[in-house]
Amino acid sequence: MIYEIAVLPVHKDKISEFRQAFGDVVPLLTRAQGYRGHVLAQGIETPEVFNLIVRWRSLDDHIPGFEASEDHEQFMGGIQEYFSEEPTVYHLEGGALAASEHDKGEVAA
Repeated sequence: MIYEIAVLPVHKDKISEFRQAFGDVVPLLTRAQGYRGHVLAQGIETPEVFNLIVRWRSLDDHIPGFEASEDHEQFMGGIQEYFSEEPTVYHLEGGALAASEHDKGEVAA
């Protein structure tokens, strides 16, 4: 398993619209071959920067798989107008984000 990390800088005055647009196009992502889940997280210190973390079965499922598809073209077409600059995308090996022993059901007091 691999993780795609996409850093998405959004125009400050378009954050709400971006969230709605992402919700509209996310089915295009979730039906992709090899898709295993995702998280869209908004920055705390920089709320105009979102991180999209997508779990893929393999790098080939993402590149060339999803990225070469019409679904990817439509996915990006639905959200790219909200970007204040070009997103940065990179990949991590699956073990890099594995949970530790401390994550097993413990709740901070």
